[in-house]
Amino acid sequence: MPNILSALIWLPVIGALAIALLPKDQSKKGAIVVASAILILDAVLLRLFNTDSVAFQLSENLPWLENIGLNYSLGVDGLSLPLVILNGFITWLIICFCERQIKERIQLFQVLMLLIHAGVSGAILSTNTLLFVLFYEIELIPLYLIIAVWGGAQRSYAATKFLIFTAVSGVLVLAGFLALGWLTADPTPVFDYTTLQTISLPIEVQITLLLLILLGFSIKAPFVPFHTWLPDTYVESTTPTVMMLGGVVAKLGTYGLFRFCIGLFPEAWTLLSPYIALWAGLGVLYGAMVALAQHDIKRMVAYSSIGHMSYILLAAAAATPLSLIGGIGQMVSHGLVLALLFYLVGVVEEKVGTRDLDVLNGLLNPLRGLPTTSALLILGGMASAGIPGMVGFIAEFLVFQGSFAKFPIPTIFSIIGTGLTAVYFVILLNRTCFGKLDNATAYYPKVSGLEHLPAVILTAIIVFLGIQPTWLTRWSEKTTVIISDRLPIEVIANENLGNDVAALSTAPSLIKPLTYEKISLAFTQDVP
Repeated sequence: MPNILSALIWLPVIGALAIALLPKDQSKKGAIVVASAILILDAVLLRLFNTDSVAFQLSENLPWLENIGLNYSLGVDGLSLPLVILNGFITWLIICFCERQIKERIQLFQVLMLLIHAGVSGAILSTNTLLFVLFYEIELIPLYLIIAVWGGAQRSYAATKFLIFTAVSGVLVLAGFLALGWLTADPTPVFDYTTLQTISLPIEVQITLLLLILLGFSIKAPFVPFHTWLPDTYVESTTPTVMMLGGVVAKLGTYGLFRFCIGLFPEAWTLLSPYIALWAGLGVLYGAMVALAQHDIKRMVAYSSIGHMSYILLAAAAATPLSLIGGIGQMVSHGLVLALLFYLVGVVEEKVGTRDLDVLNGLLNPLRGLPTTSALLILGGMASAGIPGMVGFIAEFLVFQGSFAKFPIPTIFSIIGTGLTAVYFVILLNRTCFGKLDNATAYYPKVSGLEHLPAVILTAIIVFLGIQPTWLTRWSEKTTVIISDRLPIEVIANENLGNDVAALSTAPSLIKPLTYEKISLAFTQDVP
């Protein structure tokens, strides 16, 4: 099917424009049609995707601004495919079922949500680094408007904070890509991803550019200590907004780690990986411990997200085929589980009127509580804690299995973080779902079957992928091996080797851990 990748980007844009022109009473139907069409295209993309291929598939290349190196270049591989499907699914779920909190300007909300989808898909499918940055920044504008218009009492502060942090992220990533393009100019700058992978740069230059781009993606993900925009933004956003933001948009940061940080700077990444792994392990512990201290269930889920995103950072640091495939699985798993938890928290807040753990209790009561919502919340907590049979378990297991041999201490930190995740979710569930209801006040409105449907769909997928994980991992196996194979065994300062780092890029995927002495030695040597 020709141009299916362009269709995934421009169909929501055209659909958004059409919805803006429809009568208000018809906009809902129009949005559902567009979102459903996107989901159908995603299914076709899965059908067309060849799991045995290691190159970009269904590629599209059109000249655009060739004198500056910007071309309209798209492609999909095992890294981008799962995130494209996740983006389409979450968008469909939001537009079809999750707009109850949007009481006014629903038509504008639908338009902005489709534009966010288009921006995310464009970034994931771009194989030109400048085109990636263009889409990476485009989704920022509608997302800022959604937070600022439909957010909570502190929405202006949260939206502005989000805008500043993510704008800085985009500037840093752009600066890194521009510098990389100019350094490889012959005679025009090079921004084609495949071409950039073949270019060797001095290790000092690689490290400088890597740190710049890594900082940008770390803000977007976000990782500690660049996470301070996340709790305010998540708490002040409506349920559908935070489902899109946490479930999909934040994955652009972790996608950038795999695609650009590892893919373009393998030698520099190998040098810095011990420090990155330690950073990831501490981030997992930090997120879990801060979540333990929360009394607002929405804020607790928001802080839990910080720790769970750090699992992906650990997977990237190890960069073995097993850890990388676990990291991709964790992106999808985290998106699904976070969307489920935030949706259920929104239902509880809507029906009970509070998110305070000190007030909530007894919601599992079958007569006057919210029994089905509570049961789904328990399943969501189990999935987040990595209980076997859920998709979270297989993703985290692969990350730990693939990372332990290289970085045992950070991996142990992360495993401890998983245990702490179980602790704070037990606290949340114990206070929220169990105990006795107040007979004088607890007469909560019933939750209809339609209101439960998004959570039921998400839960079914979480359980299915937990029982049949090959449906999640099979798409990415070849791609993760190729990414890992680009990393050197180790960067050795040796006169007999001539310090030729590029010659090591064809080494096997089993990468030996670097010692800090070797890292220091590598920095003192001249690399051609």
